[in-house]
Amino acid sequence: MKKFYGETFINKTKLKEASIYNPIKLEYYKIESKENTKEAYGIEVVKTEYKQGNILVERKTLDEITSNENVANNILELFKRNEVTPISADEIIEDLFSK
Repeated sequence: MKKFYGETFINKTKLKEASIYNPIKLEYYKIESKENTKEAYGIEVVKTEYKQGNILVERKTLDEITSNENVANNILELFKRNEVTPISADEIIEDLFSK
């Protein structure tokens, strides 16, 4: 089951520094799966860029990254606070779990 966690727009100053002049919205979802009695949690990150006349959507789903719902919520909050995009989600998860 996929549950909406939160959304944010990338800071305009950061976009301008990267020479991007279109608004970009990021959405974060918690993915819950249950097999027998075992629960697992994953994350989906959706990036929507509003270009002139076009809407570009990019998404990344990371299934079953933890069995602890609090850990999943903490990662989602970290992603939202730091405006993590789909392209960097894998790398950040790897860094978090390699420590």
